[in-house]
Amino acid sequence: MSLVLISGGTGLIGTNITQKLVKKGYQVVILTRNDRTSTNPSVSFSKWDIDNQIIDEELVATADYIIHLAGANVAEKRWSKKRKKEILGSRVKSGELLCKAILKNTNRLKAFVSASAIGWYGPDPEIPNPTPFREEMPHFNDFLGISCYQWENSLQSIERAGIRLIKLRTGIVLSKEGGAIKEFKKPIKYGFATVMGNGKQMVSWIHIDDLARLYVTALENNRFKGVYNAVAPALVNNANFIRELARQMKGKFFTEIKIPKSVLKLVLGEMSIEVLKSATVSSEKLTQEGFIFQYPTLSAALEEILN
Repeated sequence: MSLVLISGGTGLIGTNITQKLVKKGYQVVILTRNDRTSTNPSVSFSKWDIDNQIIDEELVATADYIIHLAGANVAEKRWSKKRKKEILGSRVKSGELLCKAILKNTNRLKAFVSASAIGWYGPDPEIPNPTPFREEMPHFNDFLGISCYQWENSLQSIERAGIRLIKLRTGIVLSKEGGAIKEFKKPIKYGFATVMGNGKQMVSWIHIDDLARLYVTALENNRFKGVYNAVAPALVNNANFIRELARQMKGKFFTEIKIPKSVLKLVLGEMSIEVLKSATVSSEKLTQEGFIFQYPTLSAALEEILN
């Protein structure tokens, strides 16, 4: 039975990946900051301390695969200087800790799959009809672009050691368990479809089930190597995203309201840049690799989530 070690495995994405791995017969160990126990014999927990660079090196040495998801939630709090430091440090320090432990014993590890984000690319250079961002494009020189670069760069020693390294630059994750949909639904419940700014900004998204399957596929399929954009092929702008969600929730019984940029900046601070940013990201490399999306369109994704 192969052992998969997952960092950040207690969150939304990690939980869904774990479920799929267990169904396929894998043994899963989740790295966690706090003591935890599991009722599932195929899942266990191991405590680690990123700040003090403490990890069970013997456990790492027995892993067949590692999935690296650890990192502070970008959208959870306003971006103060302290929060920015937490966002960047949680990603870079955790990656460095895993790398150091792996490089002490690399005989067994077959692949390392890491999260990254489409924040790497920055905003679309032109709207409408922007040129989609592809994996070979350089990172943008803003907070998220630099963070994603340092995040990915912290893992390069793994690739130099000859271990297959896959990095998945992920868009907005859609799930019934939480995430962005939970926030989008709140005003719609009361009949208000709230469009951000002018609503023309493109939204690069992916259904949680497709994302979890992608992690397992990347882990198992030796053809997967390097960077992939983890986004669905059918992107939409913010206005059409909100309209489709409102339509499926309320039929015709909703009122569309545009939230001005000035209000978003007042409420969200610097993070409003990300809410208003248009990011058209290509999934062509994934489809060329043979990955098939179960939820390629927004309507199909929302129908599954809402029902």
